[in-house]
Amino acid sequence: MAQLVKERIRKQYGKLTASQKIICKIAIEKPSLLAIHTAKKIAEFTNTSEATVIRFCYALGYSGYTELQEEIKKSLLIGDQRKGPIQKYRDTEVTLDLSNYAHQVMESDIAYLQQGLQQIDYTLLQEVVKSIVQAKRIVVVGFRWCHIPAKWLFQALNAIKGNTHLYTGAVDNADYFLTERDQEWLVIAISFPRHPSETVAMVHSAKELGAKVLAITEGELSPISQVADHLLKITTPQPVATSGMPTLFSILNVLIKGVMLHDAENVQKRLQHYDEISSKLYSFVGEEEEDFSIY
Repeated sequence: MAQLVKERIRKQYGKLTASQKIICKIAIEKPSLLAIHTAKKIAEFTNTSEATVIRFCYALGYSGYTELQEEIKKSLLIGDQRKGPIQKYRDTEVTLDLSNYAHQVMESDIAYLQQGLQQIDYTLLQEVVKSIVQAKRIVVVGFRWCHIPAKWLFQALNAIKGNTHLYTGAVDNADYFLTERDQEWLVIAISFPRHPSETVAMVHSAKELGAKVLAITEGELSPISQVADHLLKITTPQPVATSGMPTLFSILNVLIKGVMLHDAENVQKRLQHYDEISSKLYSFVGEEEEDFSIY
């Protein structure tokens, strides 16, 4: 499905009616149905009305159902002409067993990483990296199993940039994060189904108070994506907690490397200072010093 359609859905989702949101789901998950069926038929599939389908198109900024349908047809045609790595992997996938599971797991990881590589939007990526570099203060949010990648991102950003905080929910005072703020603070939220209510609440509260929000999540209908200034959509094998970490960490690593390249001089100074402080506070085994070169 065309990225433009998805982005329109994400931005307008909160303003749509309950019936229109049902159409959103089928538009994102099964766009081929919209490509081949009439508005009347889509209304039957979604148990809505033809008028609701048309109003859904208007709400997204299209002149009508025909314009939306044509855009989806074009995107599906392009997709058919270039089969992605994930589909190629699925076409050759064999049953997982004790004799082959290592190869199968790694081949799956590679397929999803290659798919992510194909889908990278460098314009969006540059905007995201720029927002991280320019933020005076960053709060990273991630609960349940998302706490692990959130903590890694928090530590990495603190090493190369500083002024980064990890919000841990009940352990922290949310009032502190929501009141000690300025206009250039950024909330980076990592969340996948099932979405913890604390993550959603923190993101919405921060947005209402003027923060910029970067959502790292599964898609446009995620409860944290509608209020996000930037959405990094990650396609991973399911369940994400046990199978999707390589893909997620790869994207986080891309963000870190982007910041290091975009703000190279300041990052190099920060890393040298970080190394000096670490040497005074901690003892290390071995003679070799860690290489903090960003290139």
